[in-house]
Amino acid sequence: MTTLNSEPVPMSIADKAEAFISRLSTRNNFWHRVCSLIWLPYAFRSGITMKDIGKDRFVAILPFRRINRNWYNAMAGAALLANSEVAGGMYLFSRCGGDYIVVCKKLSYRFLRPCIGPAVYHVTCGEDVTAKLAAGGEFNVDIRLEIVQQVPMVRGSKVRPEKRVGRCDATFHCAPKSMIRARRQNAD
Repeated sequence: MTTLNSEPVPMSIADKAEAFISRLSTRNNFWHRVCSLIWLPYAFRSGITMKDIGKDRFVAILPFRRINRNWYNAMAGAALLANSEVAGGMYLFSRCGGDYIVVCKKLSYRFLRPCIGPAVYHVTCGEDVTAKLAAGGEFNVDIRLEIVQQVPMVRGSKVRPEKRVGRCDATFHCAPKSMIRARRQNAD
């Protein structure tokens, strides 16, 4: 049960099921892929995978597949742009958890050079999401994604070289699902 103005708002069975699936989708890549197959089929077919490396590090990898290529055999700009939203949204969804709705409000992508290999999205957030979550309520978060192309390893090298192919700035709006349920109930 959640409250708004000290009035209890019970969760319906559908709300409980949706909360369970939301928590499940952030658990690991397997459940993320299963949920993507159902609700985001284009993201599923693109093959994007997420890696939560640490508290402040998040990486998404978009493989170089036929579905992501354009007619001159480079990564399609639409695939790079659309998967920027997916990568940024999954970063925030993993931080906020299944109790929040994450919506992209603004997305600005700057293309720098063609991508002719797998794309890696390095997500960074200059704001403290944990503090905003502790304060409660709705909030906006600005994040930056550096998109680089993985280059094949050079023989004898221990570090994989990368070429930057783009930069994306995004603004996401995060709202607690309980607040949205309470608004819906008050509107009725």
